[in-house]
Amino acid sequence: MLQSILFILISATAAWFAFKGFYRIRRNIMLGKPEKATGNPSLRWKNTFLVALGQQKMFKNWLPAFLHLFLYVAFVITQVELIEIFVDGIFGTHRFFAPFLGGFYTFVISTIEILSVLAFVATLIFLSRRNVWKVARFQKPELKGFPFRDANYILLAEIVLIIGIFCMNGGDKALQLRGLEHYHPTGAFAVSSWLGPSLFGALDTPVVIGIERFGWWLHILTVFGFLVYLPYSKHLHIILAFPSTWYARLTEKGEMANMPEVQKEVRIMMGLDTPDANASGDLPEFGANDVFSLPWQQVLQAYSCTECGRCTAACPANLTGKKLSPRKIMMDVRDRADEIGKNLDSGSQTLESYNDGKSLFDYITPEELHACTTCNACVEACPVLINPLDIILQLRRHEILTQSAGPNEWLPMFNAIENNGAAWAMSAERDSWKH
Repeated sequence: MLQSILFILISATAAWFAFKGFYRIRRNIMLGKPEKATGNPSLRWKNTFLVALGQQKMFKNWLPAFLHLFLYVAFVITQVELIEIFVDGIFGTHRFFAPFLGGFYTFVISTIEILSVLAFVATLIFLSRRNVWKVARFQKPELKGFPFRDANYILLAEIVLIIGIFCMNGGDKALQLRGLEHYHPTGAFAVSSWLGPSLFGALDTPVVIGIERFGWWLHILTVFGFLVYLPYSKHLHIILAFPSTWYARLTEKGEMANMPEVQKEVRIMMGLDTPDANASGDLPEFGANDVFSLPWQQVLQAYSCTECGRCTAACPANLTGKKLSPRKIMMDVRDRADEIGKNLDSGSQTLESYNDGKSLFDYITPEELHACTTCNACVEACPVLINPLDIILQLRRHEILTQSAGPNEWLPMFNAIENNGAAWAMSAERDSWKH
């Protein structure tokens, strides 16, 4: 009874802190401006199942894709055992589902154990890739500090979770062999049926019970810790990759969104529209300069970023030594949204009149924006359909059209477009060009 009360209290506490964290993330995402998702819903569902659930784009790089698959499948299947832990924790039972499922229960737990071994191997390799082999895309400046430690924290937590699973299952199998009434037979599990007796078979019964309980609590406390930590981690993509992929743009990757204000002016100049006599004389805000002027779907993508660095590894500007890193662009948007959220939580700002004197341009430099060639390599590389290019374009549009800034090297091109309708200085009018 005491254990059940303790379990319920810890579960409720973890759920409360997790709810606060996820509510904060949702609030930060919705700081972006409203924008409806258009396009074929069936195609959106297809993208969600193939890309987010099926990890289709991960397999363009097969080695980390298979390693990630081991972790992913182990994480999903282990939730079956987690449900049983909740039932046992609340009601004080032990292996509640075993008597009802029989051999199928043995098969499920055996599958979890095999996947856990594969996940353990994958975790060791991932830790080595980051800390020993130092894969180049994990050594970029934007990953210094917490982002680098964050990945290690989760990988180490995965090892702790696996230790908990095998202490729990191994201790349980050793106790079953001793005929204790509470530890009823569950069949031969794939790993712990031999590992448990080998490690714990010679120990006294109270010690083995302590090991089994230690593994049980270690497992569930690691899960609770992960749940509370998740809103602060890049591993939030485990959840947000699904809505982010569903809301991803469906247009062709090379297609750039037009600006309605500019379109209208061009149509008026060409005689296709008439000026609105009631229109305001104030110039509109072009592009975006902060989280508030980005569509909320793009803020969602920033929080869905896995920080894998495939976009940056594929970026030709970054490969030639330029400062631009598409991954950093997404991380900067997320960091800016976090900063705004913290100011709102502290009461130093209100949403209706927010002005802290900062914008995304305090995070992203003009040098980064100007280096982009709009080649869409980053968009193609992202395993969850994130589009850093859209954000880069909106920031550049704001810089050039609203701030009247931009690199001096671009001025001749702008003048040529304004005067000749082309990027090149032409002596003839555009409508007299020969095909």
